[in-house]
This record gives sequence, C-alpha cells and structure tokens, in this order.
Amino acid sequence: MTGPSPVDRGQPGSTIHAISDRAGLPLAVGVSAANTHDSEALKPLVNAIPPIRSRRGPRRRKPVKLHGDKAYDIPALRSWLRRRGITPRLARKGIESATRLGKHRWVIERTIAWLTGYRRLIVRCERKATHFVAFLILGAAITCYKKLAK
Repeated sequence: MTGPSPVDRGQPGSTIHAISDRAGLPLAVGVSAANTHDSEALKPLVNAIPPIRSRRGPRRRKPVKLHGDKAYDIPALRSWLRRRGITPRLARKGIESATRLGKHRWVIERTIAWLTGYRRLIVRCERKATHFVAFLILGAAITCYKKLAK
C-alpha cells in the first residue's frame, strides 16, 4: 500500500482515509497508496461503517448524508451512494468553490489531525501495510475513547 507520492518528489508514501460522524469521531479508516485517486477509497470505507445502535427502531448501517470534496465528484459514485440511500453532498467540479465546502470539511480535517497526533501515524515506518493499518485502527479507537469519555 505504498506508491510514489505526487507531492513528495516521487518518494513512496501512503494516504490515510477516514469517514467520521458530525462530531468528528472516526467511523471507518483506511490506507491506500499515495498515487491512487481518493475516490477509489470511498466504497470500501462506506461499506466498513459499523451498525449504529439506536434506542428505538432498527440499527442503521448507513449515514443519511455524506459530505465530500471535489475528488469524489464522479457520477458513478453519486449514483452508487443514492442506490444505498445516502444523499451525496459532494462539491461539484468547476461549479462550487472550496470556501463553500469549508463549513463541513473542517470536521474531517480535525479528525485526521487527531489521528496524526499519534507519533506512529505521522511518518510511516512499518514495512507491512497490515501493521500500519493496525496502528491506524488503534489510533481511531483511542480517539473515540477520549472523546466519548469526556
């Protein structure tokens, strides 16, 4: 799960992907090579969202809305989300500005910042991708515990 990074002079690197709720708690995390497009990680992350227990009614396995930036503005992804019953709130390429998305984007940016606050996740030192994913999941679990214990 490493590939040449387009921003780091071709050095091999990884990209952390995350889906969070409105409060910023990570629901699903994943890793991909730095040279793959972000939109390829959306389907596995949405499928990895655990069931949400509620006090009444059945467990929900999907969010109501999904906010994303322009990298996810692909018609196939929009239709896939609609078929699953999720309303896509994705910025459209060439139409919407990045400033309009900022009021929703800061939530996931803060979640990524919480995850990269752990020293093992700042720079990937592990050779095996499974080890790095394990540390990422551990960091997400610790982040959830810290925020829910308050």
